[in-house]
Amino acid sequence: MSHLKVFLDKQPDTAQLSTADATLIQQHLEAVGVSFEQWQASQAIVDDMSEADIKQAYQQDITRVQAGGGYQTVDVISLAKGNPNAAQLREKFLFEHTHSEDEVRFFVKGQGLFCLHIADKVYQVLCQQGDLISVPANTAHWFDMGSDPEFTAIRFFNNEAGWIAQSTESNIAKHFPTLD
Repeated sequence: MSHLKVFLDKQPDTAQLSTADATLIQQHLEAVGVSFEQWQASQAIVDDMSEADIKQAYQQDITRVQAGGGYQTVDVISLAKGNPNAAQLREKFLFEHTHSEDEVRFFVKGQGLFCLHIADKVYQVLCQQGDLISVPANTAHWFDMGSDPEFTAIRFFNNEAGWIAQSTESNIAKHFPTLD
């Protein structure tokens, strides 16, 4: 189940808000410029689906998001449990950074924890199957996929170079709860 926790950035041990209500999650994130949606597939999602089949299952929503955000590239990424490179992959995202473009992810399967540092708050958004999050360009954030990640996600990009992070040089991510 999707979940939102909001912390003051100087108080990582005490959430000011904690909710699993999708409407409240959407409202709180929208208030800080972050989009959150929940999608339904047009067909059953099964383990051996191809990238093309996954895209087809969500084509109406993909087309709408692409048109609304001007996203040129859409791909599907998957990570299976037991990946021997899991620790290295996790570290790649587990530091506060920004991007010059929006970071838009839709979770087909599995989960991930987006942590957004906006003004004096940290918004921890647990995204799970059916959740889309759109983090605006230049928003400080980090992502935790967990110690033994398993997810399939649709990614949207404005440029062909894909994911390029710029570190904020802050160590704030080390002070907040992780996915597991």
